[in-house]
Amino acid sequence: MKWKKDSFFDNIETIYKSQELKPIIALKNCIVKEADKCIPISAVSKRGLELDVPIKVAKFLRQYPSIFQEFVGPEYNLPWFRLTKEAVELHNEEELVYRERREDIVDGLKRLILMSEGRKLPLKIVKGMQWYLGLPDEYLKDPEGNLDSSFSLVDMGDGLRGLSVDSGEKVLSTLQRNAVKRGVCLDDSWMPLAFPLYPSKGLRLKVKISNWLDEFQKLPYVSPYEDCSNLNRSCEVFEKRVLGVLHELLSLFVDHSAERKKILCLRTYLDLPQKFYKAFDRHPHIFYLSLRNKTCTAILKEAYDHDSAIDAHPVLNVREKYIRLMKKSDAILKTRRQKNSLSAELGKLNTDVDKDCAAGNIGEALVFDL
Repeated sequence: MKWKKDSFFDNIETIYKSQELKPIIALKNCIVKEADKCIPISAVSKRGLELDVPIKVAKFLRQYPSIFQEFVGPEYNLPWFRLTKEAVELHNEEELVYRERREDIVDGLKRLILMSEGRKLPLKIVKGMQWYLGLPDEYLKDPEGNLDSSFSLVDMGDGLRGLSVDSGEKVLSTLQRNAVKRGVCLDDSWMPLAFPLYPSKGLRLKVKISNWLDEFQKLPYVSPYEDCSNLNRSCEVFEKRVLGVLHELLSLFVDHSAERKKILCLRTYLDLPQKFYKAFDRHPHIFYLSLRNKTCTAILKEAYDHDSAIDAHPVLNVREKYIRLMKKSDAILKTRRQKNSLSAELGKLNTDVDKDCAAGNIGEALVFDL
């Protein structure tokens, strides 16, 4: 099917600004963990790769004066950084969300593990999905202490530690829960459920493709939480199952999107085929592929419909506020540049006046001597 550029999805700030926001949050967390709530630049200057900072850490911190405040430290005149008053208030609001919406946030992690084969995932894979799931740092540093009793650490072989979920309850996918809200009776676990479609403006499908899509929607829906090991991987029902896994996966994430390459690490654990990413291209009415920021980001269209039954993630509102605060830095830096430019012009003017005065005094002295 044809891919068509859509300016609406390309300009969702929580998605295309995430590459800036992620290192900002990481550096913010480094500061608030300190007893004095401030750090010298030497504490993070060599952790740029670990914190996903794309440039020198000091330069990056100075790009956001609305969040990070620079001052001269108590020793050796080194630059130190602390959070601004607005950033501290926003951090406190973020912590409140983590406390009050803890169950909802952890539920996303639980669902991701329940989708995986054997209901367990390597801990390093889970940490790679931490940003998308909206999990705070401490949740995964001590999983046994911070997560409920349904989670447990397991050995996955070759020294690989994993996180497992023990749950005997039947789990319904987002698509199934939405169907129940509409009054659909889910008597058969493989009943035909249709995906909500959102065609891009100006995109017209050929009659042949449109007819195929209608028939595809009538195929049985296999929940991503059900065992599909006996399903023929070459049939279209399996393709619909792959579509269901990707739909459910993106519905769990904070902004209902993810870089396509970041999802690849989940392939074997979610029992996806080798070229599962082609499902994003084959179903442009369900997913949108944004090429902004020189990367390919898969977006779940349904989540951005005002009448969508997909609930907003608890952390989404906080991230939107961080982005608004981040954008204030542009105005602050612009004001600083204007002041520096004005100061430079005044300094040059004073220098010229001093030179003129000096030249005038010399002339007067020569006349007096004559």
